[in-house]
Amino acid sequence: MTPVRRSLLKGAAALATLAGVPSFVRAQTTSPATSPITTERRFAPQAGQWRTFEVTTRVDVAEAKGPTRVWLPVPSINSDWQRSLESSFASNGTSRMTSDGAEGARMLYTEFSANVGKPFVEITSRVQTQNRQVNLDLAASPAFTREDAGTQRFYTRATHLLPTDGIVRTTALAATQGAHTDVQKARAIYNWVVANAWREPKVRGCGEGDIKAMLETGNLGGKCADINALFVGLCRSVGVPARDVYGIRLVPSAFGYKELSGNPTSLKGAQHCRAEVYLQAHGWVAMDPADVAKVMRLETPEWIKRTDNPVVKPVYSTLFGGWEGNWLGWNTAHDVALPGSQEDRLGFLMYPVAETADGRLDSYAPDSFKYQITAREIGV
Repeated sequence: MTPVRRSLLKGAAALATLAGVPSFVRAQTTSPATSPITTERRFAPQAGQWRTFEVTTRVDVAEAKGPTRVWLPVPSINSDWQRSLESSFASNGTSRMTSDGAEGARMLYTEFSANVGKPFVEITSRVQTQNRQVNLDLAASPAFTREDAGTQRFYTRATHLLPTDGIVRTTALAATQGAHTDVQKARAIYNWVVANAWREPKVRGCGEGDIKAMLETGNLGGKCADINALFVGLCRSVGVPARDVYGIRLVPSAFGYKELSGNPTSLKGAQHCRAEVYLQAHGWVAMDPADVAKVMRLETPEWIKRTDNPVVKPVYSTLFGGWEGNWLGWNTAHDVALPGSQEDRLGFLMYPVAETADGRLDSYAPDSFKYQITAREIGV
């Protein structure tokens, strides 16, 4: 079959009080760093300079059995920190742009008939990003797009992996004890997550984001889709709109953190979930307690356990309200129904996904499910 190509236009320093929180979640807050590190990092992303990237994803299904289907995430976010521009694609199957139909998660869906010997699909998307930072010490931010009441309610709802009752709400109420404003609640939950969750390198991929199971078992170790989902679910359970943002790191961090970088020549494993909260005086505000946990665990040979450590302190401060623009967001969708899929919904769409007659392939095993993701910065 002849390859087909199409182009489409863009469619505080102190940790929160933990009184009343079960002992299993308090245990992580008091362990000192085993070896002090004295060199403080600079980390202060400032908005104002857009960067343009081309991001290419290619999937080759090496062991196709029967009809095969592939879904690739496409940048779906247009905001004051990201512009999702045009995409082009090629395949020896039948491809079309589509979405999840619920939260606007765009994707390229490709079908291959059983007689296609070596199915492949490749998509290149252009996106612009910039650093973002909100000063939450100000009474209000400059003008922003205010969300209506229905949208705000939508981002306080429960999802399959983000329940907002039971142990999730009990934990959030304990963590936010004494907090009255939405900023105070967001800060208290951010601090609670940083104090009690931890980066667990053995978790596959970016994790699953099953926050009820995390809280019920007391195992708050995970990766970004676990730790930031915990932040989002706790916020939602006390009425603060919040959402996960699923994306990928594109290039090295400009601020010297190796663990917050992407290698543009090979972005397998560079997927990263961030979070946002909607604050009434500021709009959608960037959050990323998972990256604080990552720096604490992996940035140095020591597992750093304190937020006032000079390596951790800059990210701990900045990632409450800010992100670096070396990352793009694919979408904010939960419980994703893939058009044409024969399998269950996904908790989120951040990786390439494929299905054959034998079922869904393992997106967390890119050496057996062959895909490549690369990025190229334009104009640099």
